[in-house]
Amino acid sequence: MLSSSQPSAGSGALSHVYVQHPPLRCDIPESRGLFYDDANRLLICTTSSQVFHWQTAPFDPVVSPSVDSISEGPILSIRFSLDKKAIAVQRSDCEIQFFHRETKQMLTHKCKAGSESILGFFWSESPLCDLAIVKTSGMDLFACDSMLNLRLVETRKVNVNWYTYTHETRLVLLASGLQCKTISAFQVSNAGVVRLPKFEMTMAKSESNSKPILSSGDVHLVTVYGRIYCLQVDREAMLLHSYRFYRDAVVQQGSIPIYSSKLSVSVVDNVLLVHQIDANVVIIYDLSVDSRAPVSAPLPLLWRGSDTSSQATSKENESSESSTSNENLVMYEDAWTFLVPDLILDQINKVLWRVNLDLEAISASSSDRTSLLEFLQRRKLEANKAKQLCLGIARAIILERRPATQVTQAIDVLVTAYSFSVKAGAFKEVKNGRTTATTPSVGASPDNERHGPSGSSIDEEVEMNLPSGSNENMLCADEQQESQLSSAAISPDELYKFVFASVEETMVEESEYLVSIITEFLRSISAEKLKVDLNIYVMTIRLLAYSKRFAELSLFTTNKIIEPSKEVALQLLVSGRQNLQIRKLGLDMLRQLSLHHDYITSLVQDGYYLEALRYAQKHKVTSVRSSLFLEAAFATNDLQHLAAILRVLTELIPGFKETSEYFTFYGLLNDTSSSVAV
Repeated sequence: MLSSSQPSAGSGALSHVYVQHPPLRCDIPESRGLFYDDANRLLICTTSSQVFHWQTAPFDPVVSPSVDSISEGPILSIRFSLDKKAIAVQRSDCEIQFFHRETKQMLTHKCKAGSESILGFFWSESPLCDLAIVKTSGMDLFACDSMLNLRLVETRKVNVNWYTYTHETRLVLLASGLQCKTISAFQVSNAGVVRLPKFEMTMAKSESNSKPILSSGDVHLVTVYGRIYCLQVDREAMLLHSYRFYRDAVVQQGSIPIYSSKLSVSVVDNVLLVHQIDANVVIIYDLSVDSRAPVSAPLPLLWRGSDTSSQATSKENESSESSTSNENLVMYEDAWTFLVPDLILDQINKVLWRVNLDLEAISASSSDRTSLLEFLQRRKLEANKAKQLCLGIARAIILERRPATQVTQAIDVLVTAYSFSVKAGAFKEVKNGRTTATTPSVGASPDNERHGPSGSSIDEEVEMNLPSGSNENMLCADEQQESQLSSAAISPDELYKFVFASVEETMVEESEYLVSIITEFLRSISAEKLKVDLNIYVMTIRLLAYSKRFAELSLFTTNKIIEPSKEVALQLLVSGRQNLQIRKLGLDMLRQLSLHHDYITSLVQDGYYLEALRYAQKHKVTSVRSSLFLEAAFATNDLQHLAAILRVLTELIPGFKETSEYFTFYGLLNDTSSSVAV
């Protein structure tokens, strides 16, 4: 149960960020420590002689652990090899042991005791090396064979005070100097080992003029929109500095104010979450925009219980709730370790939480609808929810009669986002029951053109590489690709169906306002060279005709604001019942589109039988039955018209006098009046 100062699910408290119950629980007796292997996404629990590990991607709170045996001894850190055939355990600051999971073979690697210390290690997929060991004297790169024999490949000599590494970025930062602010950076990926330019992090002087020392906990490596950032806490200046990495430069890209001397970060769906731990709030930032203003107001991180849909699930959660209540969970307690990108490890309660974004809460608390739509359009993790929220916002601002300029800006955001998604290949659409998606094209993102502060071009950016090397990692890569192909983008057809069509009946009395919005929508569609649902043109004609704005309707049609089509022409004919000029526009459009059958049928309906017959003869239209003309003429009770039609058909169609239609209508004509000569 949460402490009284921390609101929980059902308390009515508002939150933009939350952790979901139940967590992944580590109920292992005699547990000696919890570790996280970010390369393999494993939660690891160690006992005196066993290693329990849970797969955390995809996140499943009820997943069962796997177990391996190792020899007894202290454990400072532990990581599985990328192929999961070996386990590496750091025993001390000078010793690492390796265990082969199948053969049970063990190998020990030691460094020179006293002259240097092992700070840590990580496995690599680089073609140059399989293992990197970071020491106070630098970084050693080793090749490792199937028998766990290590061969030193290369040594990078650097005086190292501490280091930080994440497998997501494949980037290792080695800190040196009296203030630990001089950074040597290497990317160890499947492209090789790339040394990046050495740089110094910004640190303000204290009031006492003493020089603060940077710690590893003040530096966070994150990946946002495929770009690698280093975030550094400057406690004296109360700022969070951000740096971007390129192959030939490391560029500081602004700073974010902080309100707590103790903080950490998470990344959920490419959104940066800055946990202001002392203040017990989370501030959300979207680094894709130039502004460093928060997406929404600071709110607490909350705990939420899961929704249950069955009695069995309810009982299971009730049991889990009971065990959780005995642990007296407290938000942001000291035992929490934030794992990039989106996990929190609680060492005391032995649970792993996953951090989530509440898009609905963010939408409800945002007043800037245009910025909110831009934010939602960039979401991939819950693309469908983001899409539904965008559609709801678009409907709402129209129904609320917001100024046309505001609505136009919102529509432009949605159209532009869809256009970009199509060009980038990130939009998935369903056609005829089949799902189609294209591969994202190289160079589709505007961020591929990078410039430094002075405007000079920077050759190549350090890009994030997808994990590889194990079945689990390949699965994660597939899941990430699937996530990229899903999109919150809204097609013009969807905008018509779920926005314009849904508000038409409500807004019909204010058709002038709605038509102005649709006109701007058509302009935006045209600017992006996209196809539009023909029904939007039909709706525009209906709205203009309803308000009797026939002059505008005529201009819309002649100036091709309303594109010609059969559907448009037929709607012009319907609306033209109130205005002959509009009906003539519909007839002209049918003729221009060579829709002969529809044109002839419309002429007959208007009583222009002879003109229709001549048109059919001129254009050799054979799809129109002669009975169409005869039945229409007979229905008017105008015997002269009927006689004229019979005479013309006899002249135009050889052998027409021998047909049943001729005898039928000739007989009707004679029966009605014998005074008309044929």
